[in-house]
Amino acid sequence: MTPAELSHTVLHAVRRAVDEGELSVTVPERAVVAPPGPGGCGDYATNVALQLARAAGRPPRDVAEILRARLLGEQRFTDVVVTGPGFLNLSLRGTASAGLVEEILRRGRRYGHATTGFSGTAVRLRCPAEVRAVVVADALARVLRSQGDIVRVECEGRPAPQWESVLGADVTTRGPRTADRDVTTRGSRIADRDLPTRGSRIADRDLPTRGPRTADRDVTTQGPHTADQDVTTQGPHTADQDVTTQGPRIADQDVPVRPVPAPGDPLPLGRDAGRWALLHPAAHDRPKIPGDHLVQRESNPLFRVRYAHARTRALLRNAADLGFHPEPGPVSEAEALVAALGDHPRVLAATATHHTPDRLARHLVTVADAAMPLLPAVLPLGEEKPSAAHRARLALAEAAGTVLAGGLSLLGIDAPDHL
Repeated sequence: MTPAELSHTVLHAVRRAVDEGELSVTVPERAVVAPPGPGGCGDYATNVALQLARAAGRPPRDVAEILRARLLGEQRFTDVVVTGPGFLNLSLRGTASAGLVEEILRRGRRYGHATTGFSGTAVRLRCPAEVRAVVVADALARVLRSQGDIVRVECEGRPAPQWESVLGADVTTRGPRTADRDVTTRGSRIADRDLPTRGSRIADRDLPTRGPRTADRDVTTQGPHTADQDVTTQGPHTADQDVTTQGPRIADQDVPVRPVPAPGDPLPLGRDAGRWALLHPAAHDRPKIPGDHLVQRESNPLFRVRYAHARTRALLRNAADLGFHPEPGPVSEAEALVAALGDHPRVLAATATHHTPDRLARHLVTVADAAMPLLPAVLPLGEEKPSAAHRARLALAEAAGTVLAGGLSLLGIDAPDHL
């Protein structure tokens, strides 16, 4: 079960309490569900009772007890506990974790990405011509696009060519547009490579035209399409042309990206370690260059993340050699990992909302650290035969590797199968 599904379950309990006259409040649009904080317990926690207490005219713990009575009737929970001033702590049945693993494996690296297409938001990221700012803006653009936003990155100056060739940063410099990514919708300018169609969906990938074109991703669309479809234009255009769609006007967000500059040159670290060195620290912290980002030991967070991913891939290969495959099911003593995996969509949304790719980097370290204790128990030992428990642990390990690979991809970092 994902946090979004848990949020709907909690809101259903609120709605039932309102319908039955025990609470007199307006049912909120969403309830925040996340792993429990200090003093909490279970798999997830929500502060919805604190959120509703003032409107209900009752103490938060009283509101929490009213909701607890209704949540205990849900088959998916083994327990619901009220802690602190009124936090509801939810413990899930094993079948709930199996459902989460099934969803992750079904969606693959796109787990946590927006499923409704275009979000209705176009964002322009502006950064100075400084290596860390350029890389942070590039990573943030990737995350924003995963949440359905249209994004354009502008550099206030001319970035060094090596920032793209070595670090993989992709930005547009200010000035006359040549093969850039501007798009116009009936007079209002939006910013990106992706475009909404006469509905609201956008394509997540490059969009081909019917005929010659030189602009990298400018297109004119004529009808609805889904997020994964290519969009075809109706005729040629040149690099300097604006492209007009017939969709709705889109409000722009203008976001400056100005982290503390890098104290040294990250290029000698290469793409993966260089990007991690610039992205893992918070924007107000000074990155360590060169640091220990190339060292293969536990003190290096990037190594832990990529090593955990490589281990999950090796386990899948070894299991196939033994003749068994992953099958989602209940897994004991993996609560921390299940909670971290379930929290991934919320972390992506928060990263996009607060423009903090370091949040995603830290979350990947949490997932990797939570996955490592599980991995030694995935394969049968000695003469032991593969069981349902082994298949369930293998599926959970594969889900963890999938989340790690998807998160690293959004940061522009490779997730190798062998390390």
